[in-house]
Amino acid sequence: MDYIRALERQQIREDIPQTRVGDNVKVHYRIKEGDRERIQVFQGDIIRKSGEGARETFTVRKISFGVGVERTFPVHSPKIAKLEVVRHGRVRRAKLYFLRDRMGKAARLREER
Repeated sequence: MDYIRALERQQIREDIPQTRVGDNVKVHYRIKEGDRERIQVFQGDIIRKSGEGARETFTVRKISFGVGVERTFPVHSPKIAKLEVVRHGRVRRAKLYFLRDRMGKAARLREER
């Protein structure tokens, strides 16, 4: 088991900021199209975090043209170019699945000061 932990420790990135559920983040993700590579920004609220160590993931939800879009990212992936925290949301739960049922202003989270 110590070999696995040692390998995971090598893969953990230190440049990723601390995030919590409810934070509004911009994920700069590297996309490969053919032989070219570009960076696409996905901005939304973190509705879920799971796993630990190198296997940690977080799910970001945004509304795009009236349709809810969710995407799960590995925290320590080399494909994440940058992770920016835009706002800290004030929430009282670990999973924000209730946001899936809400639309418009009801889907907003209070900002933490």
